[in-house]
Amino acid sequence: MTPLPAHWSADALAGIAAQGQARLPVFTAADIVPILPDHDLWDMWQIAYADGRTAFLGGRSWWFFLATPRFDDPEMRHDAARIRLTSHGADGWRDHGVTFADGFTPGSREWSGSAVLGEDDTTLTMYFTASGRRGGPRTFEQRLFETQGRFLADEARTEGWSEPVESVAADGHHYIVADQAEPENGGIKGFRDPGYFRDPADGAEYLLFVGSAGWVSQDFDGVVGVARREGERWVIQPPLIEALGVNSELERPHIILRDGLYYCFWSTQAKRFAPGLNAPTGLYAMVADRFDGPWRPVNGTGLVAGNPVDEPTQAYCWWVTYEGDVISFVDYWGLQGCDAGDDPALRRQRFGGTAAPWFRLALDGDRVTIA
Repeated sequence: MTPLPAHWSADALAGIAAQGQARLPVFTAADIVPILPDHDLWDMWQIAYADGRTAFLGGRSWWFFLATPRFDDPEMRHDAARIRLTSHGADGWRDHGVTFADGFTPGSREWSGSAVLGEDDTTLTMYFTASGRRGGPRTFEQRLFETQGRFLADEARTEGWSEPVESVAADGHHYIVADQAEPENGGIKGFRDPGYFRDPADGAEYLLFVGSAGWVSQDFDGVVGVARREGERWVIQPPLIEALGVNSELERPHIILRDGLYYCFWSTQAKRFAPGLNAPTGLYAMVADRFDGPWRPVNGTGLVAGNPVDEPTQAYCWWVTYEGDVISFVDYWGLQGCDAGDDPALRRQRFGGTAAPWFRLALDGDRVTIA
């Protein structure tokens, strides 16, 4: 019998008010260090081995970011995103340029994913989201694709990417087909952010993704979706986690293992919670003793790390490495209570568009805290 998705409940969120220790410190100007001064960079994922370990080659970790030139309004970046290769070492961040040639990927822009390095330290598989269609009008269609190429760490570049193929398609039953022309009710449905995971218990391979529940019709329908590799193809599975009636987007889901436990992390924004639910933009997680659950909210609430009360939008898209390090990007920081919602000039002034300061997690059973 297939287990039911774990429900992330409104009752669980009630305990967040007492989690003062889960709030991150307020950024200062010294924290905002551009990776590429004439570009905005945001959502990121590292090059990792199939077992989750971060690849450290040449004394550096290697990261892909979404990036665009600095538009007058940073909200325009989602309509032009490209994947760039960067690296991080003792001297900080270095940029290494765009990953794919112009017109190579099937979408009108490239959204987030994950990257798996072979044990030869060269063969690299990229899982990514194609949004829209190349050459077509702007839409919010989302499809999952993969391509294999070569990673040359000594030369800080990639090459030889194979023609991208669609990994798996939404089935319209477990997951809505995300093909909107325009946002609805201030948001978009999801079928994006493929995150690779290999289960050491049996060697099974999975892609996690942010999805929208296909078996209901409501605004707050966020799920952590799953596809499982069977032979040469990925096959849709029921969601691991659902937030029906609670939250509309469980973004960038990914799993790390620690002490025999499975931790599924995701990010979401305060504005994605249902009315009346008071929870911060932050990093959230559930934990389980095995991949198919049952999953339970860490810390009783799900909250791992939230933006500070005084700067509720300062960072977003937290990514937890196998080693327990956490990176995110600087979003709208230093607003001091101002609302940038209808002010593109203020958005441009206060959008960080770079990596946020690192922090580390302490994982201890069902308790996950900022170290």
